[in-house]
Formats: sequence, structure tokens, C-alpha cells
Amino acid sequence: MGINKDQVEGRIKEGAGKVEEVAGRVTGSHTTEVKGAIKKNIGAAQAKVGDVTEKVRSSVKDAQKEAEQESRDHR
Repeated sequence: MGINKDQVEGRIKEGAGKVEEVAGRVTGSHTTEVKGAIKKNIGAAQAKVGDVTEKVRSSVKDAQKEAEQESRDHR
């Protein structure tokens, strides 16, 4: 299974959001903390979309291989 753009970008955004969230908590800035939490969750969602995309791609490839094998077996 490969890695796609959404997985990478999502995890980067998730990490950056977590840093911003903690920075807001440490500095007492509720606004920064909330913005960081939002960014973290958006990044996590994007990464999950990437994960699902890769699982679908993998399943399609497996189904194609299986169909090709069945086609060869029936010749």
C-alpha cells in the first residue's frame, strides 16, 4: 500500500494544529488553542480520507489481479 498526498498533508496539518493548540494552552490564549484544535481535526480528517483512498486503490488492484487470474484459469 502506498502513501498519497492527502495522507502526508493531513498528518502535517494535524501535527501543526496540535502544536498550535498546545501553544495556546501554554500561553493562555483560548483563541489560539481552539484554532489549533480545529486545524488538528481538519488534518486528521484529511489523513483519514487519504487512508480510505489507499484502501480503495489496494482493493481495486486486488480485484483486478483476481479477475485476471480467473480469466487465465478459464482459458
